[in-house]
Amino acid sequence: MAEKRREISSQELAQHTNKGDLWISIQGKVYDVSEWVKDHPGGDAPLMNLAGQDVTDAFVAFHPGSAWKYLDKFHIGYLSDYVVSDVSKDYRKLASEFSKAGLFEKKGHGIFMSLLSVGIMFVVILSGVLLSGNTWVHAACAGLLGILWMQIGFVGHDSGHYNVMLTPKLNRFVQIFTGNCVTGISIGWWRWTHTAHHIAVNSLDYDPDLQHVPFLAVSKDILSSLTSKFYGRKMTFDAAARFLVSYQHWSFYPVMAVARINLFTQSFLLLLSSRPMQDRYLELLGLMVFWGWYSLLVSCLPNWGERAMFVAVSFAVSGIQHVQFCLNHFSAHTYVGPPRANDWFEKQTKGSIDISCSTWMDWFHGGLQFQVEHHLFPRLPRCHLRKISPFVKELCRKHNLPYVSVSFFEANKMTIATLRNAALQARDLTNPIPKNLVWEAFNTHG
Repeated sequence: MAEKRREISSQELAQHTNKGDLWISIQGKVYDVSEWVKDHPGGDAPLMNLAGQDVTDAFVAFHPGSAWKYLDKFHIGYLSDYVVSDVSKDYRKLASEFSKAGLFEKKGHGIFMSLLSVGIMFVVILSGVLLSGNTWVHAACAGLLGILWMQIGFVGHDSGHYNVMLTPKLNRFVQIFTGNCVTGISIGWWRWTHTAHHIAVNSLDYDPDLQHVPFLAVSKDILSSLTSKFYGRKMTFDAAARFLVSYQHWSFYPVMAVARINLFTQSFLLLLSSRPMQDRYLELLGLMVFWGWYSLLVSCLPNWGERAMFVAVSFAVSGIQHVQFCLNHFSAHTYVGPPRANDWFEKQTKGSIDISCSTWMDWFHGGLQFQVEHHLFPRLPRCHLRKISPFVKELCRKHNLPYVSVSFFEANKMTIATLRNAALQARDLTNPIPKNLVWEAFNTHG
């Protein structure tokens, strides 16, 4: 006798959202992934954030044809009231067409060229520091190192989303080499936070990329001391935070110039924590490699003044990349609450902003100027993002969804305007302060 088909309603599915009792649905099939959540390559955050929902669109985005074969052992039933929205149908159809065209496998020669250019830049930097005694040459080398970090960072980003090399093991080597050894940033920390960012893009309490209190706040909603569901701590909006946020539209670029220090700190905090980590000691070794070569390079400069200059310039130039990441999301739509899988396409388009530029500037943005396309198809190699842009734009137009694409300059204006708006609202929350004409002039026109 055939086994009876188990029917599960969306209401019943939504009741299983805990780490020890976690169900999801994919294309109308229900899976119990309670035991697998700890082994999920993308960490537990994606499954926990989308638990108790149909996650087909998110699954299509992150697993184009690669993970379906692992699901059968978790299958427990079928979603009795499974429905698919029109926008999801079109999104899945587009993903299928890209897959059939082989776009997810065709990576072009971008990675090779990036690694080659980084190698050349490193040789030039070493030559300038070791062979020249000119301060301006050393300053130029520091700036070039900042550009090197940006370019190798794009490679690390790509390797975290898809195999940029011929084998997974070689890809893992590239991840640790580009992240830990060259930039001093744990690739494990990056993957942990970045995957959560993709799943919950622009959720003020679920997306770690928007949780920068006390230094920055992109919305008045974050001024109410929200609790970060990602970090599990309260983002207290106290007097110090009020002061810093009140002037964030002035401090934004200086903060970005030293933002790398925070990434160094976060990398060590995670690797030295009790949180389960893949290749923890290998990653720590990679960070030691970075601090070894970077410290040695800086020590070769003739005096402490030039050493301080070299560090400051290299950090500041690499800070351009931090600005780029902020431009893609800070002025986009934000919300409070967990991500909902049934509006995946809408959330990704509303929470992301493209930067329009000529093809010759693609190297500067590392492909991430097509942020909407990247968020919808995160495993698509960057060399294809420009060619799929018209299809994404047409899909947004068809379903009356935003597709924002502005120049780099305009994106900066929009970001500063967003920060200024939140800053002025933060000032309104402060207790009355004795004011004078100077105070009024600064805060009215600041």
